[in-house]
Amino acid sequence: MEKIFSRCEISNGVNFNVIKDERFKTGRISFSMFLPLEEKTASVYALLPAILKNSCRKYPDFTSLNKKLADLYGASLFSDISKIGDMQALTISVSFLDDKFALNKENLSSQLTQLLCDVLFDPLIENGTFKDEFVNQEKRQLVELIESEYNDKKILAKIRCEQLMCKNEKFGISRLGGKDSVSKLTPDDVFDAWKTVLKIAKIEIMALGDLDENSALEIFKTAFSKIKRDNVVKFESKIIKKVDKVKEQYDNLDIAQSKLVMGFRTGVALQDEEVMATRIAVALFGATPQSKLFLNVREKLSLCYYCSAKYDRNKGIMIVQSGVEKKNIEKAKTEILNQLEEIKKGNFTDSELDDTKKSLANSYRTIGDFLSGLENFYLSQVFDGEFSSPEQFIEKINTVSREQIINAAKLITLDTIYALVGNEEVK
Repeated sequence: MEKIFSRCEISNGVNFNVIKDERFKTGRISFSMFLPLEEKTASVYALLPAILKNSCRKYPDFTSLNKKLADLYGASLFSDISKIGDMQALTISVSFLDDKFALNKENLSSQLTQLLCDVLFDPLIENGTFKDEFVNQEKRQLVELIESEYNDKKILAKIRCEQLMCKNEKFGISRLGGKDSVSKLTPDDVFDAWKTVLKIAKIEIMALGDLDENSALEIFKTAFSKIKRDNVVKFESKIIKKVDKVKEQYDNLDIAQSKLVMGFRTGVALQDEEVMATRIAVALFGATPQSKLFLNVREKLSLCYYCSAKYDRNKGIMIVQSGVEKKNIEKAKTEILNQLEEIKKGNFTDSELDDTKKSLANSYRTIGDFLSGLENFYLSQVFDGEFSSPEQFIEKINTVSREQIINAAKLITLDTIYALVGNEEVK
């Protein structure tokens, strides 16, 4: 059955999206709240989903909540913090058995929607705020998550490159906030943030699978009928086409494998006509196993342990990540830039282009294999003003010409060079 996508606004700045697909044995409903990334609020917003997820007034502790989920055929409740453009996205989701597989044909999607609303709109409150015990527990876990990203040097190098590259932009702010600001948060801070988020966040609800979307819609409508939403935030992502001066920074760490990360401005973002041509140009450059970076920088010249490029169309940037020996940092940097020039000059064969298009098209075909993949795919388009299906993306891929790809590549310019290297001074 063909996937059916529909969308309607149920409150000011709240959209209910349905991706109807009968192939799955499970359903999924996610509730994503978008807010501008700000230094002063990033930590408290990052803490909020975990606190809400783990207790509510109706199920006041971990045991009672998980017993309810187990009774509903082992449903799952989870949260996530992500970044789309200059926005922080707070998501709480439920995943559950499709209604038609329940023993007594129970309406599981309706029950799980209500449970999700209980978690979001009716949390456990004690003395007018969140329980100190729960807040402290989640603060420790958030600090551990921040530390885990520091301990993963590949992630750390990418974060630091983005911070340097987007120093004066919201995109440079961590989606998790900082350890110091997390440690200072009080239950009242988080409680105030919860009330604020429900009033001003741009909210996208995704209902996926073969579920009873009508009952889910009515439950969410009822929940929002009690909330006054006047000053809903707008999606604004600062797009910088190019910079006058390249930023460069090296940090010394006692690590066995150096990390070189290079940030580029693509000059193309969101709904620009050149977005698909840029996607293909980046894929040719470093996003597939047959790309220039993989075949030349990694395989032929052995300058990197890994080397790949990723395009963020919501921000209009491309990040190239590589693991290198310290002695090869300069050579790798030079060769990465050289391979980009090859794309700009059109030095790629029709066979390379065809293989890249096929690889990119296949990645869109497999999006629909998992509900989480479909959710992320449509959620990434919420600020575009219009939605395209994976099949429509594939059609766009096949219409992009060689000339369009070359022209898109020519818009890509270097912004930032960042490296994590060993303790010895970088020459």
